[in-house]
Amino acid sequence: MAAPRRDTRGIVDPAGLLTRVRFRRHEPAGPLRRYVEWYWLIDWDLSEPYVSHIVPHPSVNLTFQWDEDEGPPYGELTGVALGMYARRLSGRGRVCGAKFRPGGFRPFAPDVPATHWTGRALPAYEAFAGAGGDTPRSVVSPGSDRARVAALDAFLMSLPWAPDPQADLAVELVEHVRADRSVRRVGDLARDRGLSVRSLQRLFSAYVGVSPKWVVLRYRLHEALELAGRRRDVDWAGLAADLGYADQAHLVRDFTATVGLPPAAYAQAFARAGAG
Repeated sequence: MAAPRRDTRGIVDPAGLLTRVRFRRHEPAGPLRRYVEWYWLIDWDLSEPYVSHIVPHPSVNLTFQWDEDEGPPYGELTGVALGMYARRLSGRGRVCGAKFRPGGFRPFAPDVPATHWTGRALPAYEAFAGAGGDTPRSVVSPGSDRARVAALDAFLMSLPWAPDPQADLAVELVEHVRADRSVRRVGDLARDRGLSVRSLQRLFSAYVGVSPKWVVLRYRLHEALELAGRRRDVDWAGLAADLGYADQAHLVRDFTATVGLPPAAYAQAFARAGAG
């Protein structure tokens, strides 16, 4: 498996976030890398509150968090978020998270389909009995990244998970969609892998938690978001065609519904922030 990527895809205001928090990614223990993409650690100490906005990946996240305004450390399991995710940061705090590969969470909860978690955020102990008690504190309290990563490794390795060929296939298919912009239609992806469309849909429902079409559109929206944050002179009609949208209007509609601003307005807002 590749080392954690360094891109900021999905973060709506990466410069604003990264100037306010310490954000790091680390690899999990070797046996876990099959299904856990990376660990992500965030620490903050803010004089003024800040709201972070994320257009999430099609991933399940397990986080252990401490926020001085919210009391003792706690664990949370977050399924694939269908809309934009917002998190208010204030005072001091930290998050230690495990981002599962899309399709890679099912081996850790084999008795329920991935759709069970979609759109939900719930206490981690409701998914894993061992995620309550002293576990959140043992993960977030250490001062060093090495110790926090070791605590995450220890917790996940203690769970009764096992390799699952169907999970491996789901992980591979989603990674193919993410990396290959030419993947635009579900039917083409299914035929390329010798599957029926219905079989592909069932696989994604059981292991990813969203449809293959949703995954295609989400990753293309990430590309549009990244371009809008970097450039003001984007050819939106051309980009819509490149990303597989029927026309520019469909791209603008999806972008606006998810981010809250049309792409051109988003690009202008970033330009103003950079000028300031």
